[in-house]
Amino acid sequence: MTSETRILAIANQKGGVGKTTTSINLGTALAAVGRRVLIIDFDAQGNASTALGVARPERRLTSFDLIVDAIPLEDAVMSTLVPRLDIVTGDENLSGVETALATDGRRSYRLRDAIRGFMERQAERGEAPYDFILIDCPPSLSALTINAMTASNALLVPLQCEFLALEGLSQLLRTVEVVRSGLNPDLEIQGVVLTMYDRRNNLSDQVADEVRAFFGNKVYNTVIPRNVRLSEAPSFGKPALLYDYRCPGSEAYIRLASEVLQREKALKAA
Repeated sequence: MTSETRILAIANQKGGVGKTTTSINLGTALAAVGRRVLIIDFDAQGNASTALGVARPERRLTSFDLIVDAIPLEDAVMSTLVPRLDIVTGDENLSGVETALATDGRRSYRLRDAIRGFMERQAERGEAPYDFILIDCPPSLSALTINAMTASNALLVPLQCEFLALEGLSQLLRTVEVVRSGLNPDLEIQGVVLTMYDRRNNLSDQVADEVRAFFGNKVYNTVIPRNVRLSEAPSFGKPALLYDYRCPGSEAYIRLASEVLQREKALKAA
């Protein structure tokens, strides 16, 4: 796998923590500073696709076709309204992946093989690679999430600033270790991003302190606030950065993108 493209799985088995919001707005922020970004919508709800303005009738080939029918990744790529940001859409068919791949001995490698083949063909054609591939994972530790972790360089974990935020994360970390030991020894945690932060609520600060004590410098300095504009934007088929560039949520994702780039730069320099 070429080192020119960094592949990040955005994962947490808990629902409603901001995985899709992070995928689309981080992707948009990275594209805004000149990076070429591909989002792979790996959730049967297909919310990342909807939030980037791709209506369901337009999703002719999806990530389901990519890993079940092994279509070339480039056949499923669609452009979005954001320059330099593309997407492989997702839909409800993804809920049948476990059954479809049940007898496949290489089922955990399907996404990795698809991405590697795509990048090899890109190189052969002399095409510029993506700088980032972001995989929006489903809210479960399913075959889809295992595929995403196996294909990725690193994991980005959104974690909500709510009571028992760390509850269940031990299962995610155990899964990371299983993937490292048998499928992808180079997988690392790129960072943990605190989401749904409410500065009026003391609990948010307590949770943030607890998470930082547990994960240390893996936690990004940027926190994503609770913000109505972040919640509204998907219903208009836009990331928040296009819907309201100046809202606190958009500004936070711009800062997060800067931190992600700084960490990637530090990794290359190491």
